[in-house]
Amino acid sequence: MTRLSVNINKIATLRNSRGGNNPDVLKVAMDCERFGAEGITVHPRPDERHIRYQDVYDLTKIVSTEFNIEGNPKEQKFVDLVLATKPHQVTLVPDALNQLTSDHGWDTIKEQDYLKQIIALFKNAGIRVSIFVDPNVEMVKGAASTGTDRIELYTESYAKLFATGEKEKAIAPYISAANEATKLGLGINAGHDLDRFNLPYLIAHIPAIDEVSIGHALITDALYLGLENTIQLYKRALTTL
Repeated sequence: MTRLSVNINKIATLRNSRGGNNPDVLKVAMDCERFGAEGITVHPRPDERHIRYQDVYDLTKIVSTEFNIEGNPKEQKFVDLVLATKPHQVTLVPDALNQLTSDHGWDTIKEQDYLKQIIALFKNAGIRVSIFVDPNVEMVKGAASTGTDRIELYTESYAKLFATGEKEKAIAPYISAANEATKLGLGINAGHDLDRFNLPYLIAHIPAIDEVSIGHALITDALYLGLENTIQLYKRALTTL
């Protein structure tokens, strides 16, 4: 069954907009777990515009499910943070400095040597590694050669096409990429622009997905529906065929 990891970056954005500690990022993380989330995801960026590095140290002490830290390993501060906190999983994302949000996966062919080195560093520390990839069979093949445990399929293009009604066109490259990943022994995560409407179709066609990490849509829904109810709705979306 696909697990739900809640990305709490947007909670930190709201807190930072006024200073102080309201909403309390740590309490929200614990509540997400209490309401049924099977993991907590954060994506600290160098400018700390949402999740702060200190948040990650504090969350390490209280997250009782699975803790997933996303970020660009070409920032040494990020590497040091991950090695110091030892989350269950690190997801490597090729973000540029000051990038608004993630918008592409790794070129696992051109970056092969670098990825092998950085993935080995994290795996030697006992941390499971996932790398962000586009739904491209060649990129999946390249990922398998890096030593990563999992890939995370970047799902923005799926979400955009799904919203226009072109469901079959939207899902096709993801099915091919997922089939290749499974053949090569890679675990599969997915994330970006997923919501409670496009999730059921994704999971129905790619049941091998181990985990989805969702933040923006889930937190937006929670403004109207409440956090506990929203988490339950997303978990239901992951099991609806």
